[in-house]
Amino acid sequence: MSSYDFLVIGGGVIGLSIARELKSRHADARIMLIEKESACGAHASGRNSGVLHAGFYYSPDSLKAKFTKLGNKRMTAYCEQKGIPLNRCGKLVVAKDAGDLPSLDELVKRGRANAIEIQELTEAEAKRIEPRVKTYQRALFSPRTSTVNPLHVVDAMQRDATQEGIEIRFGTAYISRTDQGVRTNSDTIAAGYVVNAAGLYADKIALDYGFSEKYRILPFKGLYLYSNEPPGAIRTNIYPVPDLRNPFLGVHFTITADGKAKIGPTAIPAFWRENYEGLSNFKLGEMMEVAGRGLGLLTNAQFDYRRLAVEEIAKYSRSKMVELASVLAEGVQESNYQKWGRPGIRAQLLDITKRKLEMDFVLEGDRRSMHVLNAVSPAFTCSLPFAAHVCDQIDQRLR
Repeated sequence: MSSYDFLVIGGGVIGLSIARELKSRHADARIMLIEKESACGAHASGRNSGVLHAGFYYSPDSLKAKFTKLGNKRMTAYCEQKGIPLNRCGKLVVAKDAGDLPSLDELVKRGRANAIEIQELTEAEAKRIEPRVKTYQRALFSPRTSTVNPLHVVDAMQRDATQEGIEIRFGTAYISRTDQGVRTNSDTIAAGYVVNAAGLYADKIALDYGFSEKYRILPFKGLYLYSNEPPGAIRTNIYPVPDLRNPFLGVHFTITADGKAKIGPTAIPAFWRENYEGLSNFKLGEMMEVAGRGLGLLTNAQFDYRRLAVEEIAKYSRSKMVELASVLAEGVQESNYQKWGRPGIRAQLLDITKRKLEMDFVLEGDRRSMHVLNAVSPAFTCSLPFAAHVCDQIDQRLR
């Protein structure tokens, strides 16, 4: 039986960042990271938008607010150090009508409370940044928002982790907890401390350790539709004013690291945890569990799940996606949006006792294990300082 001081489950950006942070604090520790796929970043980390958020969406008392500004700064510096291309295109947040203006004001208030650089613009000023933008009277501009190819980041972190002495084992899936560590699909690994950063399966693993009792993952499918217009046809990310009562930001324009535009993402309720395309990764038990939970939310939830589901399922239509995007910019034609990108699944945590979606990061743990239960957007942006926070929590429990 192989034996390690720390075992990290999950090779996404969070698992890699935690493993590297642990190694920086415990230089002599033996650290193993296991990943059930054949490469790191196969799920959310490699399929997300690649946006480095600035941090003005989040209420000042949240962990997201605490880590996004610093995460943006540290991830930007990491990309520069590694020669990973960044598109410093910024972000416009636009209003569709007068009803959006109070929420726009709330974003300004949050941005100031979080010490985020944000500019209040007139419609004319917004058009100087992006000539095709549509907005009602006012808009906000975030100059610190940028984009990067997330797989380039994951690949660099994986190389760094290996060079730093962290052992990474692919094709190795967690099966169950043992007295001394974990059982995988290939062997048993003894571990002094287990860190669960398993994304879509974080709640399942946490239950084996007596955690996540009131939480379950509710998966949502994110789709992007790519433009065939040349790079620079739209200069900056363009977002609508979000519904601040839920964690989704609505269909928007994202400008990729190479300057191309895409619209999305959706937040379509998935039928099982890795319900990417067709019947791939189909698991009947998961479908019954997830679908049953979704049906229960139709009639009794602290958010309008029925409306969310109906609106999001409609976004399987290209014409619907283009219609929503055309509210944000001029000259948005369906003929320019033919190609769907790789689907992603958001591992959104649901509090089953309150029947509400968790808006912030959630950790649970003790002297033997730590479980990252909710690490949704902007977790990619926050990954480096968030990993330090996770390791602070581990250190406190090991004292």
